[in-house]
Amino acid sequence: MPVFDYDPPERFVAGAVGQPGSRAFFLQARGQGRLTTVGLEKFQVAALADRLDELLDEVLRRSEGIAQVPAVAPVALTDNAPLDVPISEDFRVGTMALAWDSETAQVIIEAQEAVAEDEDEEFEPSPLAEPTVLRVHISPGAARAFTKRAMALVAAGRPPCPLCAQPLDAEGHICVRLNGYRGSSSAASGGGGE
Repeated sequence: MPVFDYDPPERFVAGAVGQPGSRAFFLQARGQGRLTTVGLEKFQVAALADRLDELLDEVLRRSEGIAQVPAVAPVALTDNAPLDVPISEDFRVGTMALAWDSETAQVIIEAQEAVAEDEDEEFEPSPLAEPTVLRVHISPGAARAFTKRAMALVAAGRPPCPLCAQPLDAEGHICVRLNGYRGSSSAASGGGGE
């Protein structure tokens, strides 16, 4: 299984390219003269950020405050710079995993390549065709900084419809709360009725 291993990376961030509504999302790790960029979905970025915060909160709780885990992202670790270029996707993420390494006091994040499951295939998959993995080992402070940036990235998308919470396009959307009529931000805020 090919593994892009960063222990620790010089930089590990989530980023997006494009306009809200048609953005492509990426995780990017850089270090030791290498750059690894993997594509993923917006919901995966949000889930990773949520789970990271939950993991760090749990480590802090179980250690009864002794663990060196900051409650919020350290300002010194804030990274608002754009993704490194060239943005060339090494693989598309299927599954992700998180772990806490108590010996090194680091968070381990693994993003595994999505594997197409072809049920019609008559042959067994080749053992050489194992999915690629991006693995990063980061400090709790870097994990909190990653989470803060990822949450801001997710929130910077299209505004939600105040009626159904689905994303609004510039021209509106088909709102289920308006019985299928095309809602817009003005209609959703009181111009239309139910």
